[in-house]
Amino acid sequence: MSVLKVEHLTKDYGFNKGVFDVSFEIEAGEVFGFLGPNGAGKTTAIRHILGFSKPQGGSTFVLGMNSWTQQEKIQKKLGYLPGEIAFPNDLTGAQLIKQIAEMRKMKDMSKADYLINKFELDPSGGIKRMSRGTKQKVGIVCAFMHNPSVLVLDEPTSGLDPLMQSIFIDLIKEEKDAGKTILLSSHMFEEVEGTCDRIAIIKQGKLITIVNPDDIRHADDKIFKIEFNTSEDYQKIILENLVFILKEPEKKPGAS
Repeated sequence: MSVLKVEHLTKDYGFNKGVFDVSFEIEAGEVFGFLGPNGAGKTTAIRHILGFSKPQGGSTFVLGMNSWTQQEKIQKKLGYLPGEIAFPNDLTGAQLIKQIAEMRKMKDMSKADYLINKFELDPSGGIKRMSRGTKQKVGIVCAFMHNPSVLVLDEPTSGLDPLMQSIFIDLIKEEKDAGKTILLSSHMFEEVEGTCDRIAIIKQGKLITIVNPDDIRHADDKIFKIEFNTSEDYQKIILENLVFILKEPEKKPGAS
């Protein structure tokens, strides 16, 4: 049985925003990448998986339970790291971690202590004065500390410096070795390629394909998008004897 299942999920916000007939399944012990540009529909899909939004069409299931009707039961076995962290500013990091532990009725804080040390986090400071990276570390501790069997991570390395990103990748590998099932959402291929067994690619709310990372790395044809800050930079690169293939931009619906 799939641990996480999305069946024909649809939520149309208008103006091509939302998700449209999205389906995929994640097996036990699998790290599953959810890749797409900002605004592609990743967070919308995740909000339905967590039971925060009611689908217009289709369904989502976690551990065989319907996300919308059995949200409370799912939350007990799931760890979630949101893409945009919004913590109460009147608490310290330590107070927040303790508060969430009490809400989850945790008795053993050894995993929390392990994560705090692993990410070199000092949780004693006030959240209001914390940097984005430090808040992200607090979020990671809160998502992982109760040792959930399922983890849903939305842009998990946002705000982390390269060293902490590397440590986070190590953590994902540890959790995978422990048999955890992980959904890892990102807009960067580099973030998912080293950890994910499969990657679903979403664009404009529609699932384009599900691939094995090795298939992308070893593909004969690769397409790169290159942007330049100035025309001078562009002029420099065209002198490097590279072969450029011009592709017409996609027209938006209704455009003439």
